[in-house]
Amino acid sequence: MSRKRAVVSLGHQALGYTTTEQWDAVKVTARALADLIEADYQLTITHSNGPQVSMIHKAMTELRRVYPDYTPAPMCVCSAMSQGYVGYDIQNALRAELLSRGISKPVSTILTQVTVDPYDEAFYEPNKIIGRYMTKDEADAEIQKGNYVAGDVDQGYRRVVAAPRPIDIVEIEAIKALADADQTVIACGGGGIPVIEQKQALKGASAVIEKDSIAGKLAADLKADILIILTSVEQVYLNFGKAGQKGIDRMNVEEAKDYIAQHQFGEGDMLPKIEAAIAYLEKVPEGSVLITSLEKANDAVRGKTGTLITK
Repeated sequence: MSRKRAVVSLGHQALGYTTTEQWDAVKVTARALADLIEADYQLTITHSNGPQVSMIHKAMTELRRVYPDYTPAPMCVCSAMSQGYVGYDIQNALRAELLSRGISKPVSTILTQVTVDPYDEAFYEPNKIIGRYMTKDEADAEIQKGNYVAGDVDQGYRRVVAAPRPIDIVEIEAIKALADADQTVIACGGGGIPVIEQKQALKGASAVIEKDSIAGKLAADLKADILIILTSVEQVYLNFGKAGQKGIDRMNVEEAKDYIAQHQFGEGDMLPKIEAAIAYLEKVPEGSVLITSLEKANDAVRGKTGTLITK
């Protein structure tokens, strides 16, 4: 296959934050993805799910509160629901956009599980806040069940879950088969459904996986030519939001590590993307990583903007 194999990671801006926002957002996202396909890229797409999984978790918790006979949905089930829901909207919007351009190409979503280590340090220091606000009594009940909460009486309390490192993508062979057949695949949504291996069985974990971390692993496992991370900014910046802010057109892994040591990248936004880029390039040194915004993706792959990272 002569096409360039690309893994594309979509951020929150590509999906919106509510059901109706997502319907509109995926149409814009589909145009950007179709541009890449027309530019001769074979795409495997992964995406965030923060607002979506939080919405589902809130809804399922409220259902249990109103109807006590209902069993509450664990985080792994909420993650699976969000993968299907987001994938459904992306694949339909992208299929329609491709057909409008005279391109007939299958687009499919794979519900993807990702194994994690039950002894990962993240389980001892969870830091991902999710779900609805709770009263103190509800928070105390969660604590009694062994869950973590954060917040206070004035603002309310919310669940906190772990963000462990991904180990293996369970459905990677299915993803590879579709990618090898030049089909467009949506996989590892929201970082994948975190699961723990128990002999032959896979048990869902009360956790989430960083979408950037899984994007780097997915790109490495597929030996992709390029990892394209689409986020809210046009390129990576030094001194972001400060006097002397400066865009980075190109950097290599060693320079990226130096910038990390200088604390140039925010822990909750750009740092996970840079770390994913490094992890991928250390496995696929001939590859490259492009970080840019959804709106500038078409220009960025033509070298007009964005930040290009190489080994």
